[in-house]
Amino acid sequence: MKLVCSKSNLLNGVQIVSKAVPNKTTMSILECILVDATENGIRLTANDMELGIETLIKGDVIEEGKIALDAKILLDIVRKLPDNDVIIETDSSFKTNITCEKAKFTIIGKSGEDFSYLPSIERIDSIMLSQFTLKEVVRQTIFSIADNDNNKLMTGELFDINGNELKVVSLDGHRISIRKIDLKNSYPSRKVVVPGKTLNEVSKIVSGDADKDVSIFFTGKHIVFEFDNTTVVSRLIEGEYFRIDQMLSSDYETKVTINKRELLECIDRATLLVKEGDKKPIIIHIGDEMMELKINSTVGSMNEEIDISKQGKDIMIGFNPKFMIDALRVIDDEQIDIYLVNPKAPCFIRDVAEKYIYLILPVNFTTVS
Repeated sequence: MKLVCSKSNLLNGVQIVSKAVPNKTTMSILECILVDATENGIRLTANDMELGIETLIKGDVIEEGKIALDAKILLDIVRKLPDNDVIIETDSSFKTNITCEKAKFTIIGKSGEDFSYLPSIERIDSIMLSQFTLKEVVRQTIFSIADNDNNKLMTGELFDINGNELKVVSLDGHRISIRKIDLKNSYPSRKVVVPGKTLNEVSKIVSGDADKDVSIFFTGKHIVFEFDNTTVVSRLIEGEYFRIDQMLSSDYETKVTINKRELLECIDRATLLVKEGDKKPIIIHIGDEMMELKINSTVGSMNEEIDISKQGKDIMIGFNPKFMIDALRVIDDEQIDIYLVNPKAPCFIRDVAEKYIYLILPVNFTTVS
């Protein structure tokens, strides 16, 4: 195999597919990136058996062939090469020369025949949305998935397609995030649970360009994202997702309209007094036209007042400040509405059209020292 391509094209391709290389594995071939040079172009692939990424890069193929190269070594080498054309050449013993200007590296690869290719997925059942929309919807929900495997379903996000609406849901047992997106076309109803890791990696790769689309294909066990010259294939999380509609309520005793930036900055200031690992709630007292926020910790205390518009009863309630900050940071509205029932019931932050809903469970601050 012999190929020539620019450093920038090669580096971009290697960085994209590296996101599917596992950190730890007993199968050394999975630590590699497959470089497959044919008359159709130069294709790079990585696959950890749960998530696979393939991308096509521009370059000249002088001699066709394929080789599996250690992903970390390849990335480190390419990253530090001069900004010029890179030549990759292999022989029958898998010895691989990587040359750029006067720099020449020789590494030993593995047979491309041993590499696990991406599963072949039939492209039938699909939806389409812009790269910007996909990137945004992941940003606005991914923070509330669970970060451990105690409940596998909580480590993923529900994609619920119904007609021309896509509803994306995440939860971790303490909060729920919901975003509803209008699709350009109408599609058959479908519910799948997509691993959070997959969505994190896809959101890093997509450009976020509103004028570029992503095609998303579904099968019984896989989801495929296709955009630009890149394909991402991931296993779905099996099982029935939680019935979140039973957890949502439109009832409230208190409704607060508040400037989002003021509330976010206030809670952010309060967390300066909370050491990492401390579970100190922020206590919110809602009265007429005023919200008072207090926090007490071993470091000190802080209180601040914010002007609000209120409907309904006064209330005092406590929350994990991080959960409030996470939700507020991803809301783009200048003014937000917060709905509360009582100090033991979840609060809801939602817009009138319910395009976003953030549910946060309160903390029983009377038992927290």
